[in-house]
Amino acid sequence: MANSKREKDFNGNDEFKAVTEGLKKIYNQKIKALETTYNFEGFHSPPLTDSDIEAKPIVLLMGQYSTGKTTFIKYLLEREYPGSHIGVEPTTDRFVAVMNGVENKVIPGNAAAVDSQLPFQGLNKHGQAFLSRFQVSQLPSPVLENMSIIDTPGILAGDKQRLDRGYDFTAVIEWFAERADLILLFFDSHKLDISNEFKLAISSLRGQEEKVRVLLNKADMVDGQQLMRVYGAMMWSLGKVIQTPEVMRVFLGSFWSEKPPNVFEDCRALLDAEQKDMLRSLRELPHNATIRKVNEIVKRARLAKVHAYIIGHLKKEMPSMFGKTAKQNELMEKLDKEFVKIQQKYHLPAGDFPNVERFKVGLSVYKFDKFHNLKIQLIEKAEDALSQDLPKLMAKLPQGNRVLPPTERNPFDMTLSTSKNSSKLDLPPSYWDFSAINKQEAIAQFNSLRPNNGKVSGESVKPVLMETGLEKTVLAKVWKLADWDEDGYMDIDQFAVALHLCKAVTSGGELPEELPPALKPSSKL
Repeated sequence: MANSKREKDFNGNDEFKAVTEGLKKIYNQKIKALETTYNFEGFHSPPLTDSDIEAKPIVLLMGQYSTGKTTFIKYLLEREYPGSHIGVEPTTDRFVAVMNGVENKVIPGNAAAVDSQLPFQGLNKHGQAFLSRFQVSQLPSPVLENMSIIDTPGILAGDKQRLDRGYDFTAVIEWFAERADLILLFFDSHKLDISNEFKLAISSLRGQEEKVRVLLNKADMVDGQQLMRVYGAMMWSLGKVIQTPEVMRVFLGSFWSEKPPNVFEDCRALLDAEQKDMLRSLRELPHNATIRKVNEIVKRARLAKVHAYIIGHLKKEMPSMFGKTAKQNELMEKLDKEFVKIQQKYHLPAGDFPNVERFKVGLSVYKFDKFHNLKIQLIEKAEDALSQDLPKLMAKLPQGNRVLPPTERNPFDMTLSTSKNSSKLDLPPSYWDFSAINKQEAIAQFNSLRPNNGKVSGESVKPVLMETGLEKTVLAKVWKLADWDEDGYMDIDQFAVALHLCKAVTSGGELPEELPPALKPSSKL
């Protein structure tokens, strides 16, 4: 299956590696010391390792039992991952990180949590009870070269499962959600109930809403009318759980590895379009993940800077000899007022300060007189990273049009007709010359599509060509002829040729099997 269509679609590139290397250098040289000096780990999260920054985009799958999470992974990989189980009963009983590897291998949770090459060292804080229910499954897959997938246990209704886990399921979900680039909530078209534990798990995603997508799976198990009702019921249920004014993106899909015989086909075109949108969002993860990592480092640097000011201030307020305990208690009692003092003294944004009550919990295990004094040089390094290094790094991110996989390069996405067109052309030979094209007429229409780097995408051109009234099979061939560099985009010359070819067909002519060389401008020959 190594050369399968789906795996080819996920093949990526190395254009973001330089940015990742730069990010590691900036963090290790200018931000990490600020975190470790002022006990940032005790209040927020542990220092990032190189493997955390290098980690491929992570897709977190969540849902109740038998909603198709593991089957979805099988659909993507076109094979089962080591240790997977699929069935109508609750099958996945642990967290599984599905990752790329040279061979099929299962790494137990305890070993994975101490492996510096894997981004899971932070899971040690969840204890042995969790690590015994966690594993890394590795297998060679082109899809996994660009992402890692976290399969989670199916969530059941009732308190027994929640109480008997032995670890805090919601806290683990929160840990993975913070590091995930995409979170997929799975719903089955036949099971829309949301159990108490699933509600808690969804609530733990607060603050990560921009990453969350909803997948209504097995959508072809109901007919079109029922699907509309199921969709409405699901959105109503979600509205009571997810407290956000923004509308979440919902995908409809049916990711069977083997399609059952009793499916409904009346919404097949809709489901196919939705599945393509879903796969496109996965393909775009490497680009978005690099931007997200830069964003996370910026967020950490701002938090670490404010944290250092807070700790330095508390240290400075402590007496040198007597009354330390009383002074510490006093500072804890009026911590909110101390925050205001720090904010005004150093001109810091109020939004960068932590929650007062949560910060008090963190402070309760420390003695303030043991804190380090404020070191301005560490602050200056972090400010330099925020004002100079990180903006320069963002500027290095590739701009312009992304490289499209072959299956996305023709916006009409139709299998071209295998019938042979006659090589005899009804139109005069002069028609098939670039000089016959009214390029000026096409320029205004081309510019209205807002070209990027002199090119427009297939999705932008598609409505224009559809207005000709030609069949999609014909338009698919027009695109194939006009997009002679086969990159899925058109410059002004290609756009003008496409319009010219459409005009040829509407005038009664036939499309040639290959684009006549004379129809290309001399600069493109």
